[in-house]
Amino acid sequence: MKYNQLGKSDLQASEISYGCMSLQDDHAANARLLHQAFDQGINYFDTADLYQKGENEASVGKAFKGRRSNVLLATKVGNQLLPDGSTAWNASKAYILQAVEQSLRRLQTDYIDLYQLHGGTLDDPIDDTIAAFEQLQQEGKIRYYGISSIRPNVIREYVQRSAMVSVMTQYSLLDRRPEEETLKLLHEHSISVMVRGSYAQGLLLDKPAKEYLGHSAKEVGAMATAVRATAGELHTAPAQVAARFVLDTPGVASAVLGIRTAEQLAEALRIKECTVLPSQARQTLEEVLESKQYEQHR
Repeated sequence: MKYNQLGKSDLQASEISYGCMSLQDDHAANARLLHQAFDQGINYFDTADLYQKGENEASVGKAFKGRRSNVLLATKVGNQLLPDGSTAWNASKAYILQAVEQSLRRLQTDYIDLYQLHGGTLDDPIDDTIAAFEQLQQEGKIRYYGISSIRPNVIREYVQRSAMVSVMTQYSLLDRRPEEETLKLLHEHSISVMVRGSYAQGLLLDKPAKEYLGHSAKEVGAMATAVRATAGELHTAPAQVAARFVLDTPGVASAVLGIRTAEQLAEALRIKECTVLPSQARQTLEEVLESKQYEQHR
């Protein structure tokens, strides 16, 4: 497994990381799968207080209670759970300082390696949000912080105003919008990209083609066909091609893959066997569809 530095931090994250959002309700089954991933070299595990109303964090915390110093735990904040079971966006300093205590308790740890704002808008009290993260860093409750966002205007603000080390964003062969500005901006500022959505909801692998982010079902099918053809030429699997496309992009530190089953974990682990996507293969894939641009939050 290859490990990459996150931004200017001292965190070294596996290039294939574990997106925990799809974990099951069975803590024991989750622990077995998470331990398997760890034993095969995955050291970065990403969750959020929003997932399963906190139970996701609890399951991850229970699994790694005895291995805490060997893993990187990342979680997210900003979606406040209301008494009626709904959620409301809250990026205030007071809320973040309160929410982190609950995440620490559920994760059964006294520090979080990477604490991320789970979204963000220009209407947020951005300086207060940053102040909350920096206070938590000074207190030792978090080691570093970042944001999870697809909004170029929000990402620009945090690049200019914060000391974040990473941005989690969606990027794939069917969503190349970050190429217009975001990827270059973050790379120039030594801020790492954690990619989600590398498989485009499975449309690049085995899901039936459908409309996706402005691409017609026909276009989506054409890209999936191209991915399969490339995989055949390279004697690898479509999942490896799709993941390597994002991982070979400058500034990308890790592909955060949603893993729910042993089969999905095995598929994710096979990606490390394909060390690089040949430049000609990458160019061929890029030429299948015209890259889109963000229409909102520019």
